[in-house]
Amino acid sequence: MTIAVCPGSFDPVTAGHLDVIRRCSRFFTQVHVVVAVNAAKTPMFSEHTRVDIIRQALGGTCDNVTVASTDGLITDYCKKVGATVIVKGLRQNGDYEAELGMALVNRKLAGVETLFLPADPVLEHISSSVVKDVARHGGDVTGMVPDCVIPLLERALHEEEQGQQAGK
Repeated sequence: MTIAVCPGSFDPVTAGHLDVIRRCSRFFTQVHVVVAVNAAKTPMFSEHTRVDIIRQALGGTCDNVTVASTDGLITDYCKKVGATVIVKGLRQNGDYEAELGMALVNRKLAGVETLFLPADPVLEHISSSVVKDVARHGGDVTGMVPDCVIPLLERALHEEEQGQQAGK
């Protein structure tokens, strides 16, 4: 039995993330999608909301996928669940350079290997940051994120705008 972990901030989860998760679920006995909580960042969506969005977006299509979160090291989570591999999707925008160092650290810390899956070329331009930027400027993010994300994104941006106006 091989257990894999697919970590990320998933703020919000994108079509590219879901593609990597679904593809990963075909190769491993169990896949843990882990929302990594970084205290140094201020996400648009809460940890709980991001976990719920991923579960809803997957809609029970991947029986071997568990969605969880952690505010600790991903390697500690891997040890806890017995995972031997971390799976990361890579786009052509320099992801490899950014992820390679972390992969080496994870191997040193816990003996966990990292497997890089190339992004689907149709989706490789999509990132959570791009989604938020497009939505902030009134663009249509349909197809970039699961449908369930769109109303949540609109609500979060509305609240963000109200907070900025209140601060003026």
